[in-house]
Amino acid sequence: MNHRETFILAPNMNTSTRQPTFYLPHGGGPCFSMQNTRGPHGMWDPMAAFLRGIVATLPEKPKAVVIVSGHWEERAFAVNTAANPPLLFDYYGFPEHTYHLKYPAPGSPTLAQRVRGLLERAGLATSEDAERGLDHGVFVPFMLVLPDADVPVVEISLRADLDPAAHLRAGAALAPLRDEGVMVVGTGMSFHNMRMFGPGAAEPSKRFDAWLTGAVTATSADARNEALVQWEGAPAARASHPREEHLLPLMVAAGAAGSDVGVKVFEDQVLGATVSGFRFG
Repeated sequence: MNHRETFILAPNMNTSTRQPTFYLPHGGGPCFSMQNTRGPHGMWDPMAAFLRGIVATLPEKPKAVVIVSGHWEERAFAVNTAANPPLLFDYYGFPEHTYHLKYPAPGSPTLAQRVRGLLERAGLATSEDAERGLDHGVFVPFMLVLPDADVPVVEISLRADLDPAAHLRAGAALAPLRDEGVMVVGTGMSFHNMRMFGPGAAEPSKRFDAWLTGAVTATSADARNEALVQWEGAPAARASHPREEHLLPLMVAAGAAGSDVGVKVFEDQVLGATVSGFRFG
């Protein structure tokens, strides 16, 4: 067995403290690794500080991370099975050095197959990809969250139909991993309208964020999930998400939360828009 695989616990071997789940903002492109070229100086500093502080809030350092980013979509839920995934620099027009960033976190084919098994037992079709690199929705924030790159990372795609109920089901299927020391994470942006960032984003993002916060922090998991499935009916929903790929990772985190109540753990204004992060458990 590859030495990178030895961390994986056997299914249902609950020997570690339960990990929380998160919906994290991942910033804009490689924003934490370059000087600002848009917006005020230090605009990304509060988000960077939040990301750097996450591990200190955990019951213990995670044994692995299973992560869904807003930057990978496939017909079925695809799972990255690479033992040593490269990076995918899926952003454009940034300084040259940002295309040479390093984040050599190992993958885990063993955990990837466990993820596939959990999803398929829940009736969700899967596929695997051993070639794709970790996209910037993964490595950009995790260069701050786990800067030593010493924790295995397995990325899962969104499903291309962007069905919120299916992504909640996917999260629920992954919930057993939390008792095995695995942190389930969705990364995106709670406001993601690239054409509206600026002064015009203030009001719609504030309205949508107020609704989203209420939905996520509902004391009943059923009420929370029902609200998230119906997110398009929220105030300023489509103004905040003309396309919902940056919101859907929240559904996976919420699904994996089970009965754990959501808590807002981050809020800031970025280019005029209110942007938030949430934790369950």
